Formats: sequence, structure tokens, C-alpha cells
Amino acid sequence: MAEFVRVDSSTSGHTMDKSITLPPDEIFRNLENAKRFAIDIGGSLTKLAYYSTVQHKVAKVRSFDHTTKEATGDNLYEISVQEEVTARLHFIKFENAYIETCLDFVKDHLVNTETKVIKATGGGAHKFKELIERKLGLKVDKEDEMTCLIKGCNFVLRNIPHEAFVYAKHADSEFRFQTTQPDIFPYLLVNIGSGVSIVKVESEDKFERIGGSSIGGGTFWGLGALLTKTKRFDELLQLASKGQHTSVDMLVKDIYGGSYGSLGLTGDLIASSFGKSATADKEFSKEDMAKSLLHMISNDIGQLACLYAKLHNLSRVYFGGFFIRGHPVTMHTITYSINFFTKGEVQALFLRHEGYLGAIGAFLKGAEEDNPNQYSWGENYAGSSGLMSVSPDMNPMQRARSGTFDMLEMDRLEGKLVNLPLLQDASSYIPDTVDLTEDAHAREYWLYCFEEALDGVVKRAVASQPDMPEAAERAEKFRQKYRHKLQTLRHQPFAYGSLTVRSLLDTREHCLNEFNFPDPYSKIKQRENDMALKYYQKAVKCLDELSWEERQFALVRGVLAGNVFDWGAKAVSDVLESDPEFGFEQAKRQLEERPWLVDSYDQWFERLKGPPHKCAMFFVDNSGVDIILGVMPFVRELLSRGTEVVLASNSGPALNDVTNGELQILTESIAAMDPVIQAGLREDRLTLVQSGSSSPCLDLSRLDKVLAMVVRERKTDLVIIEGMGRAIHTNYYAMLRCESLKMAVIKNSWLADRLGGKLFSVVFKYEVPAPSQHSAALTPS
Repeated sequence: MAEFVRVDSSTSGHTMDKSITLPPDEIFRNLENAKRFAIDIGGSLTKLAYYSTVQHKVAKVRSFDHTTKEATGDNLYEISVQEEVTARLHFIKFENAYIETCLDFVKDHLVNTETKVIKATGGGAHKFKELIERKLGLKVDKEDEMTCLIKGCNFVLRNIPHEAFVYAKHADSEFRFQTTQPDIFPYLLVNIGSGVSIVKVESEDKFERIGGSSIGGGTFWGLGALLTKTKRFDELLQLASKGQHTSVDMLVKDIYGGSYGSLGLTGDLIASSFGKSATADKEFSKEDMAKSLLHMISNDIGQLACLYAKLHNLSRVYFGGFFIRGHPVTMHTITYSINFFTKGEVQALFLRHEGYLGAIGAFLKGAEEDNPNQYSWGENYAGSSGLMSVSPDMNPMQRARSGTFDMLEMDRLEGKLVNLPLLQDASSYIPDTVDLTEDAHAREYWLYCFEEALDGVVKRAVASQPDMPEAAERAEKFRQKYRHKLQTLRHQPFAYGSLTVRSLLDTREHCLNEFNFPDPYSKIKQRENDMALKYYQKAVKCLDELSWEERQFALVRGVLAGNVFDWGAKAVSDVLESDPEFGFEQAKRQLEERPWLVDSYDQWFERLKGPPHKCAMFFVDNSGVDIILGVMPFVRELLSRGTEVVLASNSGPALNDVTNGELQILTESIAAMDPVIQAGLREDRLTLVQSGSSSPCLDLSRLDKVLAMVVRERKTDLVIIEGMGRAIHTNYYAMLRCESLKMAVIKNSWLADRLGGKLFSVVFKYEVPAPSQHSAALTPS
């Protein structure tokens, strides 16, 4: 903990005590490596942005040269933990009352002296210019507020999949997150600050203010203060949330005794805001007046937004500004207004990170020389507060001051992520099968599962770094952080967008990386890969001795049996822990007999009698038995049929999933003993690509750009997705423009029961698109 004491109070009108206690490691993270700053200062909140380089550990694999003394024992490759530097964006939001204290802390911890300028935007940029320059020793360079806002909005819409949401007050899940469209343009941004600006955004650099109003957040605040004597904006909203507007507003039924049928007006519709106050001889409560005022302002803004959306033929309307700020009562009134005036044709959309848009845009303006938009960025759940979150606890004495610090962190990914070109409709694609935000029973089950698995993850993390004595201490910190995240998600399941099994897994991976456990399963994968390779030739020989018909079924059973070896599934990890000798043949015996839970094998078999596919894209799953004894013989058969094969594996580690680096080594080793695989590599009919993912699940809308290019160039006409994470938790309902095969063994009894099966039930789902879509897939644009 670091204590801040404000020394000089002459430059600010704030009278509050500036002595506050903050956990700096949890808020202003990695300041010593900060390179560039931006700041957005509004009427009550400051948003600070900076770029830093983060040094963290990564697990690298390197093939042994077995012709030299370098090789030790039977290991095919060595694992080394190396330091790697990546880029991270940090955004911190706090009340203006703390600006001096925070600037002092930044100054005291800023090591990099190359930074000379801080980009600034927002109404307070001028007010605090002298303070910022004096405290930080940086020149303030002001940027246009609207330009920054638009740039920030484009950035979050492009990089955060569940950024936009619809607010439904009375639904089981208040927040309904929207799938980000492949093309985010055009859209309407309604920014409600003191007044209202309505902006049409057509491209990254083309936008126009097409309208606005002087009746906005400032009107609500000002009139509200006059009516209720309440000076604080949040307190005014609190009053409104408790009020009944019908006590003050005149309704249609107050005039006509009921509805006005010929005009289609219901009796409960507001005919005149504050209409009753002109005739009623009584005092009205502060709560009722605040609620009436909120409805009046919101309805006016909603109707304006609808008229402009219709005039410019825009269906996407995003609302932001301090009037919104994630307050349920304002989001509800805006939503109601939009629904009423458009008869449900246009949805009011809100943004999870609306408060950061200006700071993000100002930062991007200052970082144009680095061209940050050439990369994709991903939200780092380990360092982000999440929507509607309670940030790190202040000193108990400070809580009464609403001393809230929210954080957003985004990591730069290796390249640009794009859609799989073969998605039938990228705009309606939803990766996840179950939305835990909406399914309370499923949510509680999975949160319990991840909590129960925590001890095992900690144990494996420590075991993966036996030569590092501080590993146990770091693992304990990981445990505390991830458990805290799970507790947050139990109470605020919408914190990081739609809560899914995928997001729970990804959050765990982010937390593991945060405490330098890049690949806790590295030793397990190495051991299982070495073991499986010894049986490869025997497995292939057995398959070759079968008739063609028997071999096709044996190959499918082999992939399914291999997929049993999943350390992410507790039912399997318990078996593997207690019986290290558990093998491929035993896994086959675990599989259910046909007919399977989902069984399209007969259709697949008939398809195999036809002409070979041009190219198969195979999204692979686990290391060891799965990839070597299950997938590779299947790939070998496809190659023998004349089908080109592209193997897509994770870019980075997750559980015991095979990574691209490991798969390169394994494939070379298999090629040395299998002429079919060797010929495939030599003739460029077998290609290995990285998926762009470091997750046990698969989002087909965020794949490596090179993979998408290969799909097009090779005219891929078959997509194979393997594993529970990639084919059940995600993509079970994904529709493609080409043939697809989804294979998985259900290794969770609750999920099996939910799907109408039992433990180790089989999903073998072969799907063929409609003829017109199929032909389009052969020549993707």
C-alpha cells in the first residue's frame, strides 16, 4: 500500500482532504515501463491512459538434435521459460477530486524520461492544463474531443467482442450483449453530456455531427438541482430511481379517462411532463420530480435519436456520455423511449467501456506513428475491473467519498484477427453455446466447477516450475486473484460481457500469465507426446490392415478416443492422475457404442465414397494421444484420398492443448517415420498454421489473418473442429458455407445430462450447407 498526501493545495478549488491510500500495484500498473500518456478530463471524472511494455514469461519449445549429445533421455524437445516483451494499454478512471494525488503518484513512479508530451481531451483539459504540466513535467497537447470520442468508439467496437449491449431492466439478464459486426460502420453515436451531440460515423476518419440539442445531461442536473436542492448528479439519479413519475406527469388517461384508441395512444402514456404540477394543490416529493424530469429529458433525446436514425437510414445507435455512465435508471428510460418511437425496429445500444472512449481516442492520436490499428488487441481480464464493478478497496475512511478507481487493460496480440471466411453469416455468428449470464442454474454449476478445480491448477502451476522456489508464492497469488474474479462474476456475471465457459477459461489463463505461469501443463504435454510417438507406427500399421470400410470407422473412433485425454476435464484428469498408464485402447472402451448422442457417421461415410475434398481445415485440440494417435492417422487418410490438409493449432498455451510450436516438432518427428505425412509436407499438401488463439475454446470471428488467407487460397471445402471446448462449449451451432465435421467426447457429467446423454457420450456432427452456399464456399471471395 502506498499513501498519498497532497502537499500543495493552492491550485485547485477542491477542499477535501487529499490524503488517500491506494494499492498502486492494482491500479497504476507497470508505470516504470510506461511510454506514452493521454488524459481525458470531464466534469467529474478523469480517465488516464498510457502504453507500457510488459515483460512476462513464455514457454518455448525447441527440438533436440538427436544426432548429437544434446539430446537427453527420450525427450523429443526441451521446454524453456523465456522472457518476452509485449505491449499493453492501461486505462484508469477516477474522480477529479483525486487528480492531484494520482498525478503525484505517476510522477514519483515514472522512470521513462523520453515522454515529453501528454495528449489531453475533455472539457477539463484546459482547466487542469497548468496542474498537469507542473506535476508531470510534460507538455499538454490538446486534441479535439469529438474526434477522440469517435476514435475510441471505433477501437472498442473493433477489438472487444462483447462491447455493446442492450439494457433490459425486467429481464433475467439485464445486460444482453451484442455480437460485434464484421463491419462496424455506419453507426449513430448519441453523446449525452451537458447537451446532446448526434454524430453519424461512416468510417475510421469520416464522421459528421448531424444534429443535437441543448436539452441534455446538464439540463437534467441543473433543473434537478433547482427542483430538489440536490447538487450531486449521482444523488439526483438515486432520487429518480425511487420516484413515481405518474404523481407529477399528466397521462393520457388523466385527460381521456383511458386510452385514445383512434390515435393508438395507451392510457399510461405521458401526455404532459409535469402536467399535474400546474393544477394540483400539493407538494411533490423530490423523488417524483426527479423521475418526471428524467423521463422528460430521456424521451426528448430518444425521439431525436430515432428521427436522425430514420433520416439517415441507420439501424445501429450507440448512446454515451456522462448522462449514461452505466446508470441503470438512465439506460432504462433511454431504452424505453427508443422502443416506443421506433416500435422496436431500432435498439438502444450502450457500451461497456463508454467512459474510456475519449482517453482511448486521445491515446490513439498520440500513437499514430506506431499504427496501433494494424494489430488486434484483447481485453486482459486479469487487469480489468469490468462493467459496474467495485474497484480495489480504498482505505475504509475513504469509502464514503465514492473513491472509485476502475481499470481497463488491453494486450496487443501478435497480429490482426479476422473472421473465418467460411462463416455462413459472420454478422449473426455467436461462438458460445450457452450464455451463463442468462442461465442462472448453469452459471452456478460452472462457477462451482472452476472453484473446485482451483487447487489442482495451483498444484500443476507449481510443478511446472520446479527450479523456481518462489513459484509457490506466485501460485498462491494466482489462486487469490482468480478466486476473487469468480466471486465478482457470481455477483456481476455481466462484468466482462456475456459470461460463458470460454470466458471463465480465458480469465483463468490471463490470471496464470499475470503471475508468470505461461504453461502449467508443459511437462505433462511433453511426457504424453513422447509416450504417444512410440505407438504411432503400430497404430498406423493396425489401421492399414483393416478393410477400407472398417478403417474409416476406426479412424473416427481413434479421434474420439484421443479426445478423451483432456486435462481440462475433471472426470479425465482424476483418472490420469490416479492411473498414469491409462492408454489409448482403454479410452476407446470408455466411448459409448453407436448410435451416439449426436450421430451423423452414416452420412459422413456415404460422403467418403464420393470425390475427395479439395482442402480440409482441421482445428486440433489436445497434445499427446489426441494429436498423435487420433488426429494424425485421420489426417494421413485425408492426404491419401487426395485432400490437402491445414492443421490449425493454438498460438499460445492453454491447458494441455497442443501449440503451433509443439505441433511443428511433432509433425516433423512423425514425418520421419511416415512417408505419407512426409510427402504431404514436402509437396505442400500438409500445412500447419496458428489459429491466433490461446484459449481451450474457439472463436471463429477472431482468427489469425494468415489462417484466413490460407482458407481462401486453398479453396477449403471441409472444416473439422475437434474437442469439447471448440465443438461443444463453442461452435456447436456455428453454420458454415462448406461441409463441416464436429467431433467431441463429453467429459463432464452435468453437460452430458444437459444434452440428454451420459459421461463419455459422443458428438459426431456432420453438416452440409445448402447447395448455393456450398458452391460459394469453393470459391470464397
